[in-house]
Amino acid sequence: MGFLDAILGRSKPVRPDLDQLFALPSAAITLQAAAGFEPTGLGSVCFASVEGGAFSRIQSDVRALLGGPVEFSQDEYGYTWLLARHAPEDTAGLVNDLHAVNTSLEEAGFGPQLLCSLIGFRDAQERPLALVYLYKRGTFYPFAPRVDGGEKRDSPLELQVRAMLGDDLTVEKELNRWFPVWGAPGL
Repeated sequence: MGFLDAILGRSKPVRPDLDQLFALPSAAITLQAAAGFEPTGLGSVCFASVEGGAFSRIQSDVRALLGGPVEFSQDEYGYTWLLARHAPEDTAGLVNDLHAVNTSLEEAGFGPQLLCSLIGFRDAQERPLALVYLYKRGTFYPFAPRVDGGEKRDSPLELQVRAMLGDDLTVEKELNRWFPVWGAPGL
């Protein structure tokens, strides 16, 4: 960071630390004990779409890397989602797969296209919750869509989860960066 950047209040961007994903199994235990949210065994990685032969190569590389079926889909905004499935009790295995996919995409030169990763949870009332990792910020945040329909968030639940997980995860401090991920695979 240069002198002019300091005067103008610009800060150096945070380098992604994919190893922070390995804190998710501990956070999952905290969520289970404190709020009754159980892992669903679903997790996903979102990245800006890559076209043509590069996308086909990514798909085959990821399938070979994970050694099993992986689902790819595209959302209404043109982002590509990769969905991985594990047994609900295998949060560590799911996190390993998400980390491997992120690392593989980063090493293949697609780091700038990576947006986020998430793992899903549900409680006894079937309320969905996701812990979302923002690749470019190196932070997590909870996303809890309301179950009564529409695109509404359960903000009190998100704030409660933030308070619960402050010791387990690096939680994004700027609430305006808690982007909704409506209809995300894995949620």
